[in-house]
Amino acid sequence: MLQALPGKEGDLVDVLREFYGMMKAKGYSRDSLHRDAARPGRFLHLRYWESDGARSEAQIDPEVHRYWQKLPELCTIPEVYERLETVFET
Repeated sequence: MLQALPGKEGDLVDVLREFYGMMKAKGYSRDSLHRDAARPGRFLHLRYWESDGARSEAQIDPEVHRYWQKLPELCTIPEVYERLETVFET
């Protein structure tokens, strides 16, 4: 979950668009961003790691850290779910 700081919604979306593109280009993950229609400043970010190795590599990548360092200027992160198990999909 991400909560954009007041007036920072557009900047947050722009930074995350760049960040997600970089993560995909490096083969780390696929990402999607969803907005809460009832609370437009609240976003749900989903990341699908390509592998455990890709996750480990991303966690030490300085370019990834540069994006992570920008986030406190744009949002708060009230909830983080590190690993979710799929119950079922259709």
